Amino acid sequence: MNDPHAAAPPPAARREGSLEAPTRHALEWQSEAFYDRHALDKELERVFDICHGCRRCFSLCNAFPTLFDAVDATTEGEVTAVERKVFWEVVDHCYLCDMCFMTKCPYVPPHPWNVDFPHLMLRAKALRARSDGIGWRDRLLAATDVVGRIAGIPVVSEAVNALNHSGAGRMLLEKTLGIDRTAPLPDYQRPPARRRLASLGTTLVPAQRAAGRPAPQSTADTTGRVALFTTCYGNRNAPELDADLAAVFAHNGIEVVLLPQERCCGMPRLELGDLEGVARLKEYNIPPLIQALDAGCDIVAPIPSCVLMFKQELPLMYPADAQVSRVASRMFDPFEYLMLRHAAGLLRTDFKTALGKVSYHVPCHLRVQNLGLKTRDLLKLVPGTTLDTIERCSGHNGTYGVKRRFRAASVRIGRAVVQRVQAAQYDHCSSDCPMAGEQIASGLPGAPPPEHPLRLLRLAYGI
Repeated sequence: MNDPHAAAPPPAARREGSLEAPTRHALEWQSEAFYDRHALDKELERVFDICHGCRRCFSLCNAFPTLFDAVDATTEGEVTAVERKVFWEVVDHCYLCDMCFMTKCPYVPPHPWNVDFPHLMLRAKALRARSDGIGWRDRLLAATDVVGRIAGIPVVSEAVNALNHSGAGRMLLEKTLGIDRTAPLPDYQRPPARRRLASLGTTLVPAQRAAGRPAPQSTADTTGRVALFTTCYGNRNAPELDADLAAVFAHNGIEVVLLPQERCCGMPRLELGDLEGVARLKEYNIPPLIQALDAGCDIVAPIPSCVLMFKQELPLMYPADAQVSRVASRMFDPFEYLMLRHAAGLLRTDFKTALGKVSYHVPCHLRVQNLGLKTRDLLKLVPGTTLDTIERCSGHNGTYGVKRRFRAASVRIGRAVVQRVQAAQYDHCSSDCPMAGEQIASGLPGAPPPEHPLRLLRLAYGI
């Protein structure tokens, strides 16, 4: 018989999971306790034990199957029996997409078990980066600014692109850099986006407004004047992406200018645990972004990972930095911005071309921004357009999907997306992340190349 006077069980025992909205704790990366190896080992074991008992995230990425298979292979069937080297294999398979935290785990804060799997993996990556250093291959792949500047030299870009498209060149890259010979690699384009769009002017020296063109109209949520963070990928590898954004925004009466200077947002370094490298890029990028805000601009970037970096990752690294918080509050995804304008009655809907059936992939780093499906909602406004929306990981995940060590897992993760696209009989295949688009296309040999939603919107407008 139950004792009516017995003490109540602790909160974690009274409920399975939580119905409350997940909350994120600041990343205490500047504390020495953050890099305490013994404390990290204990926390890894604690969280892995919770994950082993739950297993809801088995289908998200390869980190969880790696852990669960290792546990199941032990006689005891417990995390304590797993070799510690396997813990680090789990860490390596986490590419910080945040989907386990945002969509699957029932034990995230404010649940008393306080499970933040991605931040625990980031802590482990940061400790290893500090204690063991980062290998030169990983450093090179993350050095997007340096590689982009070198590969952007006319003769060099031609040589790099030729290397990337030749069998012998891909074998060389695989042997020297560990880049899988079958992984999609982007070309380096010339001229870069910042040069192509130089006529827009910058936040310091804006272009002169054409005679008779009205000043941009503001709303409660937008100024109607945007500073474009072109991103490394947009600037060097897909300059047409920035050009499409500028054209679509101009068509909607939104004034677009460039930042006077920018560097990588820092996401490639974050994925390596190189938090000092992220900090250096933050110190470079935040001042011109603040200057843009002071000039009356909002900020837009066409790559979801870059938007996420300024909206979420930097604020969690610098919770007391007012300038970082201010930038985060005015950083927008392009379709988020356009739909805010639509809510105020300022989005043009004079579409001239139907898009037919669009197989649309939603990238993980867009989903975790909690914006809703703004790209889908806007494209649905185009008459004669239907969307098959796919909310699953493509498997690209930054540099993860191009490394030989992880390529097979990357393809396996993205297979469900490829199969869904293949069955869709689409007119256009699209993703807000151009790298995810290329990853999907690599599983569809002979299919038309993927098109960014901004290109589809420009096509629909006929501009």
